[in-house]
Amino acid sequence: MGEKRLLCWNVNGVRAIRGKGFFDWFYKESPDILCLQETKAQPDQLDADLKEPQGYHTYWAYPERKGYSGVAVFTKEEPLGVRYDFGADNLEVEGRVIIAEYSAFILFNIYFPNGKMGPERLKYKMDFYNEFLKYADSLKAKGKKLVICGDVNTAHKEIDLARPKENSKVSGFLPEERDWLDKFVSHGYIDTFRRFNKEPNQYSYWDMKSGARQRNVGWRIDYFFVSENLLPSLTGAFIMPGVMGSDHCPIGITINTD
Repeated sequence: MGEKRLLCWNVNGVRAIRGKGFFDWFYKESPDILCLQETKAQPDQLDADLKEPQGYHTYWAYPERKGYSGVAVFTKEEPLGVRYDFGADNLEVEGRVIIAEYSAFILFNIYFPNGKMGPERLKYKMDFYNEFLKYADSLKAKGKKLVICGDVNTAHKEIDLARPKENSKVSGFLPEERDWLDKFVSHGYIDTFRRFNKEPNQYSYWDMKSGARQRNVGWRIDYFFVSENLLPSLTGAFIMPGVMGSDHCPIGITINTD
């Protein structure tokens, strides 16, 4: 068993990133588990090497809409079971969820909705948040250990984005979104990165159109959370801002599973 290394990355199109050195990076890093979000691919659009990379079991959640959303898990260890929803009606048609159960923990890989398109999408985002929390809490109540990763699409605190005042009325930093993250944390889920790094200017997403990455005008909206009962096993958490290819960069944790 030993120490496991988990990585998470919103790739903004898995086929696009493939041509930007993705496999070189992936096999060099050789994570035990890699969670991808915003894969934007259907089964017939994936070549065999991407669909099933050598040495990995792979699981894909495909959205109904083409060129949109989607998540994937590449894992060296075969999970005990995999599911693709929280059991809530009409929330999972967008291919946003993979939940993989291992002996040491249950892993959630989630591409949480973006609320910027208007009130209807913001409502969908908040409904999605609440259904997710209800389901996660139901597992935690049974004593399960949880790892939750993905693009949460909300910066939690002012330290988590470069321009908090200018974005206080923008989805991704709205009071109700931040309040939900407060609630989530109060239910016993730990922001792993902030256990190890309290510094400002640590981001995982930059707007591509404005050249924000060069100036590090970013947002920390990609997270690994663990349930409190898994905290003693957490050995590290990090962001990889030097990895290019998407408007997000990878993030990761290390967990001792002995």
